[in-house]
Amino acid sequence: MRGSYSSGVVWPAPRPAAARVLLCFSYCGGGTAPMRPWIHAVPDDVDLGLVCLPGRERRIAEPPAQTWDDLMRAALTAVRTVASRPYILFGHSAGARVAFESAVHIQHSGGPAPQALVVSASNAPSLAARDRERPPTSRTSDAALLAWMRDVGQLPAAIVDDPELRQMALDLFRADKRALESYEYIDGRTVTCPVRRLYAADDPHVDLDDAAWSTLAAGPYSADLLPGGHFYTPQTWATLPHHMRL
Repeated sequence: MRGSYSSGVVWPAPRPAAARVLLCFSYCGGGTAPMRPWIHAVPDDVDLGLVCLPGRERRIAEPPAQTWDDLMRAALTAVRTVASRPYILFGHSAGARVAFESAVHIQHSGGPAPQALVVSASNAPSLAARDRERPPTSRTSDAALLAWMRDVGQLPAAIVDDPELRQMALDLFRADKRALESYEYIDGRTVTCPVRRLYAADDPHVDLDDAAWSTLAAGPYSADLLPGGHFYTPQTWATLPHHMRL
């Protein structure tokens, strides 16, 4: 089945009759491509929606968000697109912060709240001030940033080996990072929906301690320690929805 696109959401294999939606936010500088194979790992009654933010893939002609507020406007447009059905929010790495704040906003605005929030490979938003200057930052040199992206497994060889694609990836990461650096956590913000945390045993960029994330969950909280690094093992990544308890 051919995919479709609407209001910032890519549907790899649309299931309009599905009872629930899994809406996914990617990592800093990332798009929807690494998550599209998850259509084979979600239950039949789940419709997989992947948020495509400005500046990438189908929205390559649009400038990427320059501030956190700009980024959230695009994110909430995507959430509202799916909220006519029960939905679950997922975010990987920086996408976890976007998913968390989306859930908070919808909760406070009285809109249809998510059934659950799944956060992956990310420190809690309440630690944003501490993490803001941890490398890489938006000011990191191209060479150091490229090395970091390669080390964590974010850049496929096809992009690394193509100078034009490589520079586009670096510029997009830097733009996303600038927007994230303008984020300020508001003390006391929590989500009432169930929160599930996924994190990796060998990820040096994420705290193993559950205390910060569990404090942000006003409702049920659970966590699952998985093998691998920031993007887990290839097999774990390919089947990551299995760990979301959909």
